[in-house]
Amino acid sequence: MVSTTLLLPILLGCMVGQKRASDMVDVVKLCPQIKIDLRYGTKHNGVGAAVYPVGSRCLLRRGTADRLIKVQKQLGKKGLGLLVWDAYRPLSAQKALWAVKPDPRFVAPPARGSRHNRGAAVDLTLVDKDGHELPMPSGFDEFSIRARPTYKGGSKSSRANRDILRAAMMAQGFFPDKNEWWHFNDPDWPNYGLVDVSLRR
Repeated sequence: MVSTTLLLPILLGCMVGQKRASDMVDVVKLCPQIKIDLRYGTKHNGVGAAVYPVGSRCLLRRGTADRLIKVQKQLGKKGLGLLVWDAYRPLSAQKALWAVKPDPRFVAPPARGSRHNRGAAVDLTLVDKDGHELPMPSGFDEFSIRARPTYKGGSKSSRANRDILRAAMMAQGFFPDKNEWWHFNDPDWPNYGLVDVSLRR
């Protein structure tokens, strides 16, 4: 028989001491300089279909958003900026993604949940001062070796752009994913529970 003590955190929706969804913030409202193109609100993603409502909000935990804003400010001094492709991802959307792409290298199983489902991970790329995306070794959600941060192929300039993004994110404490150059995690992610918050405005 499973202990009620062990089940309690699951029933409550998050572990004791973890912050709830009340500290989720809209990134655009905090920092309009950060560009947004939520790909899961379109068909331009790894599953080829929209799983977010049109015009969805770009949400993150407040601490994660604060780190991201610092990255934007530092890049802005170099005439560069950030374009966010995905941030907080509702658990219901995670289930939809897993149904299409049940590959744990790229999509976390819904039963475990991802750092996106906690509002503590972000998928993004670099843009120039005019908001144009800079070349990278692979496209977003390209499930291949070209997506790895250690990939040695592609053009020299695309690898340099990838490395600039990586260095800027890591300077503010984010740590990268080993399979996706665009994915970065907030080191405080264990403090946040899985939540299913609406992205509708």
